[in-house]
Amino acid sequence: MADTKPEKEVEGNPERPVRVYADGIYDLFHFGHARSLEQAKKLFPNTYLLVGCCNDELTHKYKGKTVMTDVERYESLRHCKWVDEVIPDAPWVITKEFLEKHKIDFVAHDSLPYTDTSGAGTDVYEFVKAIGKFKETKRTDGISTSDIIMRIVKDYNEYVMRNLARGYTRKELGVSYIKEKRLIVNMGIKNLQDKVKQQQEKVGEKLNTVAKLQEEWVENADRWVAGFLEKFEEGCHSMGTAIKERIQESLRAQSRDFSLLQYEDE
Repeated sequence: MADTKPEKEVEGNPERPVRVYADGIYDLFHFGHARSLEQAKKLFPNTYLLVGCCNDELTHKYKGKTVMTDVERYESLRHCKWVDEVIPDAPWVITKEFLEKHKIDFVAHDSLPYTDTSGAGTDVYEFVKAIGKFKETKRTDGISTSDIIMRIVKDYNEYVMRNLARGYTRKELGVSYIKEKRLIVNMGIKNLQDKVKQQQEKVGEKLNTVAKLQEEWVENADRWVAGFLEKFEEGCHSMGTAIKERIQESLRAQSRDFSLLQYEDE
């Protein structure tokens, strides 16, 4: 069982910031890195977070090639709000001397074992775990530097085509002459396909507009015809009444003339 004495010593002096150390490569710095550093920063109410980052020489030797240089990785860490101090050229294996030099109270990292440089396969955090100065942080699922690189590799041709279109040379992209020409042809075909698709979408929009206008016209035509018939019916009714009144007046006049004729005969 790990010794809890270091934590008790820290709790006994609440005014002093707890110096927590987190280390890593931090290539293609992403939100998964930031979340792990946030966890380290929030381990104690008053935490001073030191972040160690290994240089290119050490990283390329023991882990492999990085996308970003060590200087770029250092600078990315300095712009993370959880980080109080960046330690460049960080060691691969944490030692007692390193902890004492930087007055480190605890080391924060995820619990996965990381092998040291001796080839023995031992965990690089074995020492700090043994003395009770290791604090576990959780990894963020679904995001890692390897995942990001795999996305780029998966869509490699598309990214190369995009950068060729932006003016990068094949030599800058590490592409052969034949592959460059093949990609240019593919780029032309893709652009043509995109244009055809755009035209099809425009035609579809126009057809939809025509259909909508036709539908509106039919709807309005029905309303216009109904209105016309209603007015026509009212007009016919008024006309019929007028004609009827004139006929009745004519009949009354004829009746009076007939009566006068009868009176004269008598």
